[in-house]
Amino acid sequence: MKIALCHTSVLPRRGGCETYIASLSRRLVADGHEVHLFACEWDTTALPTRLVTHRVALPPLPRFIRPWWFSLACQRLMSQVQLEVSIGFDKITGVDVYYPQGGMYEASVAMSLGKHRSALIRRLLLSLKWLEPAHLSYLRLEHSQYRRPDSAVIAISDMVLRHLEERGYGGPQVHRLPIAPPRERLVEEDRSGRRQRFRAHWNLDEQRIVAVFVGLNHRLKGLEPLLHALSKPVCNSIDLVVAGSPTTVGFNRLIRRLHLGKRVRFVGYCADMREAYFASDLLVHPTFYDPCSNVVLEALACGLPVITSQHNGASELLRPTGVEGVCREGYVIRDPHDHETLAASLAALCDPNRRRECSAAARETAAAWTFEDHYQALMNVLTNVAVRRSPTLRRAG
Repeated sequence: MKIALCHTSVLPRRGGCETYIASLSRRLVADGHEVHLFACEWDTTALPTRLVTHRVALPPLPRFIRPWWFSLACQRLMSQVQLEVSIGFDKITGVDVYYPQGGMYEASVAMSLGKHRSALIRRLLLSLKWLEPAHLSYLRLEHSQYRRPDSAVIAISDMVLRHLEERGYGGPQVHRLPIAPPRERLVEEDRSGRRQRFRAHWNLDEQRIVAVFVGLNHRLKGLEPLLHALSKPVCNSIDLVVAGSPTTVGFNRLIRRLHLGKRVRFVGYCADMREAYFASDLLVHPTFYDPCSNVVLEALACGLPVITSQHNGASELLRPTGVEGVCREGYVIRDPHDHETLAASLAALCDPNRRRECSAAARETAAAWTFEDHYQALMNVLTNVAVRRSPTLRRAG
């Protein structure tokens, strides 16, 4: 098929969605499809050589106009190429398949405000959103795409599917399809050597338990409550590696106040995340909102025990044991602001036997839904939409 991928940028260092698009483009090209990327910027080294790229010029416009301009520019460029199906990711309209990896915009705004402990502040900030032109524009853009005839919507998790249904966007055109990391990204090559080198480089004691936290938006992903939990006496044997964004703005003072200076390392962007995963003993991701965290899925594939929150769609993949919050692969906490419960989950994974059990379960869970499973399910959606759009394909089928 001739397939279009539409996103403003494909720079994997910016996060999970752009990493996913790069991985998907490589798999599509390897499968013999003619793939066209419509974007403003991209990392050529992360993309297959046979990918056809189309640069979308985006002038310096106000934030609320940019997605509309990008959408129209993509439609104009796509009209010049005989494509069979197009797929867009986040804040776009006019595509055949919409895969909002950031979740449904309206729901993501409301849930992201959970990082504020005060319910009054959350309500106030949500009310003020209605005064922002960008907020109103994004809602309208989302509505335009969801109501597009003969299109499909992909929900990245049950949580996102529920958000769509609650706002009247459910139906047969909506497909639940979680992501999964490509196996080649996490090949366990020289795991022990990588572990030793990373720990030596960042002055991490081999005898200490190391938890890894990965994210670009530290506050949204729950770093503040994690630091509070880490300061509890039951967590004294745990050090923390913070990967992703190198910024420590807003956290240095808290780290000093909690006397965590020697136990927290901000390592910044890791071109090969295996360095951080293999050097660590567990992943902790107490996010206030994540539609389906790629970080959790990668950690499971690496055999790391996982602590995350129920506000993460990826938590649906963890298998409950019957005890609230306890899963075979680790722990799912209800409220990231609950420092005590988060600390208790961390302390439980100080037990090497418990870590071994969770590690084995994590690998089982990761093996149950692979990138290839995801890819084949996605191709079914793309093919069905392409057939509906094209009389020629319908006759051929």
